[in-house]
Amino acid sequence: MKNTLWSKTTRNSTSWMNNEDWFNLGKADAWADKPKSPPEDAQAASMYDLGYSEGCIERSPTINYRK
Repeated sequence: MKNTLWSKTTRNSTSWMNNEDWFNLGKADAWADKPKSPPEDAQAASMYDLGYSEGCIERSPTINYRK
């Protein structure tokens, strides 16, 4: 779902996504070990970067790290 969402937002208008959406998308990308790819909009890019940074620090609650 995230990949589809991301591809749609990069090609079309991103105005329907709020700050929390961008923050969460950045965090999800960091958890998935994806390269950082913020949007062109400055406010959205800032929120994406904050989420990406937090995602690098925290572990995903959906991934089991115990082996």
